[in-house]
Amino acid sequence: MSDCLFCRILEGKIPAQKVYEDEDILAFKDTSPIRPVHVLVIPKKHIASLATVAAEDRLVLGQLLLKANEIAVSQGSPDGFRVIINTGRVGQQEVPHLHVHIVGGTDPVGPMLKRI
Repeated sequence: MSDCLFCRILEGKIPAQKVYEDEDILAFKDTSPIRPVHVLVIPKKHIASLATVAAEDRLVLGQLLLKANEIAVSQGSPDGFRVIINTGRVGQQEVPHLHVHIVGGTDPVGPMLKRI
């Protein structure tokens, strides 16, 4: 989709600090991190949200979660992390392209998440 922020990142039209990439997914650092480790992982196929996935998307959904630990550890969160998928307006999804937030790093002080 030409008006999708993450599709434009995939096309190379918007720069991103990539941390992992394979044929199905791309992971890059969030530009407004809420924790020391804050990485977004997106499928290369445009899927609007978790609410719109189809059975044919099951392999890429598995890949998003399968790589979460590897990405978290490589980015500096070996002792744990959170995986968050915001879905739709009520779920506070801001970009209409399925994405997984991996957040972690040092032990949190105070409220862990203000907003994602």
